[in-house]
Amino acid sequence: MSLLHATVRWLYSAVVWAMQPLLRRKLARRGVQEPGYLEAIEERFGDYGAGSAPGQGWVWVHAVSMGETRAAAILVRALRRQMPGMRLLLTHGTATGRAEGKALLQPGDMQVWQPWDTPAAVGRFLARFRPAIGILMETEVWPNLVAGCRAQGVPLVLANARLNAHSLRKAERVGWLARPAFGGLAAVWAQSQADADRLRQLGAPVQGIFGNLKFDATPDAALLARGHALRERCAAAGRPVVLLASAREGEEAQWLAALKQFRPSAAGNPPQDASDFIANSRVQWLIVPRHPQRFDEVEALVRQHGFSVSRRSAWGPDAAPQAADVWLGDSMGEMPLYYGLGSVALLGGSFAPLGGQNLIEAAACGCPVVMGPSVFNFQEAATLAEQAGAAFAVDSMAQGVQQAVALAQDAARGAQVRAAAEQFAAAHRGAADRTAQAVQALLARHT
Repeated sequence: MSLLHATVRWLYSAVVWAMQPLLRRKLARRGVQEPGYLEAIEERFGDYGAGSAPGQGWVWVHAVSMGETRAAAILVRALRRQMPGMRLLLTHGTATGRAEGKALLQPGDMQVWQPWDTPAAVGRFLARFRPAIGILMETEVWPNLVAGCRAQGVPLVLANARLNAHSLRKAERVGWLARPAFGGLAAVWAQSQADADRLRQLGAPVQGIFGNLKFDATPDAALLARGHALRERCAAAGRPVVLLASAREGEEAQWLAALKQFRPSAAGNPPQDASDFIANSRVQWLIVPRHPQRFDEVEALVRQHGFSVSRRSAWGPDAAPQAADVWLGDSMGEMPLYYGLGSVALLGGSFAPLGGQNLIEAAACGCPVVMGPSVFNFQEAATLAEQAGAAFAVDSMAQGVQQAVALAQDAARGAQVRAAAEQFAAAHRGAADRTAQAVQALLARHT
């Protein structure tokens, strides 16, 4: 390492070390609404409790949040098929990621927090677990984590890797820190050619373009079947369901404003109150917020606009919806139910400048997507979905509402687009096996 790089990382380490009290305060604040942030806090600083060391040989997978954990679940299943007896060490950065990851654990596996990126915390983590390999999911590259693994001879890779143009510009502004971090990885396996090109600009050792792991996800069959049954029931009643999926803060207000401006072409007199707005749209509206801590907030916002609300948690185990202007999906792990229920979905995160949420899951469930202008987190998938006729791009929430309602009310066209969505999802599978094979090959070279 050059003297310049050593000096830069020393300064970075000093800043990260000094930020530890701020991190503790942030965790305490987040823990008020999400108690998971208060769990095992000392693990974040490299303290994994007393007792004997848990051995070595772990296949360590780091999935910072829920989306990355769902992608990790697909890879973990492929790894277990190819490497029976694998011991999984799973790390996360968010409470939702950690909660989602619990289902991936088998006897002998472990789950802990990602160490805060100081040399001391990273060093304690590596000394404690001595992983055989580290697999970072999608975007999580930390300078001291990379440097620590390199010093200890732990091959650290970036899987399902993506890097949009905005993130590349940010990384290039701190290139003196980012380039050694990306360049210090043992391998990078990109989602697309465009991701690979951008990652190489940062010096990343891209060794393959494997596609997106999320195409290999299989929706829960029971939830999807229940959703389909409800969708048919709603369609037969003349109220097909339009879903605002994984809505982010600010998008609900856009959506409510668009509803009140909505004027179907066949409508007569302008509606006079909130219920009339819903009736004139001739669809059943369903909203699923991205973050569970916002369920109550979103319900209050919808009611403030004069709409009645029925929450999924009140439907009972048979998922029989109660009559209301708006249904609120306030459950976790049931997106196949919601996508199965929806005749079409508005893509959350794409109507605010947030880069969009995962549209691949919707396609796998056969749910067409209407997406706003901000899809930089899933640009490749968005482009491919639009080319396949499985998704439609609009410039605003108002246009999205119009497009979604028109599609929901056209049963014949809706069936064609649902088939296109399923075909699109099926055509891009295979990334999980390709990645698992590359992991196995890399492990063989380091043992």
